[in-house]
Amino acid sequence: MKSKNEWRQDGEYVALVSDLLEQPAVQKLANYTQHHHSNRLQHSIAVSYDSYRLAKRLNLDYQATARAGLLHDLFYYDWRTTKFDLGTHAFIHPRVALRNAEKITSLSNKEKDIILKHMFGATVAVPRYWESLIVSLVDDYEAEQEFFGPVRARLRKRRERVKATRIS
Repeated sequence: MKSKNEWRQDGEYVALVSDLLEQPAVQKLANYTQHHHSNRLQHSIAVSYDSYRLAKRLNLDYQATARAGLLHDLFYYDWRTTKFDLGTHAFIHPRVALRNAEKITSLSNKEKDIILKHMFGATVAVPRYWESLIVSLVDDYEAEQEFFGPVRARLRKRRERVKATRIS
């Protein structure tokens, strides 16, 4: 199992995203709960770092993947309570994130696509690049881990207690 802070030990990754992590707009994500057991900054770093590692292993554009992965959820509202007339959260928030990302850094077309298409599956926006698909899939994986991980840990402990009771 990987550590939540493993990314800090990867100098190449840190060099790619440190300018973004220093931005108040990115740090502000720590104030928003993401999947009940994490905040949006933790989630964005996890998506960014795991996507970066996968893209690097596949000889893809890991720089764009790391940077856009970090910015994919750059929005500042509670998605559970805020509703929009123009569409669902899955449709709206990638556009909000892209607009916010463009305020703090210049983005390549690939980085824009990664941010806009990261909800593929929940929306019909088909990724144009492999890197976009990677971030979309890793985002889903991280959401599942963040939501169900603590539940699985509690169930594991309960099972161990029951097992220990049977033995004694």
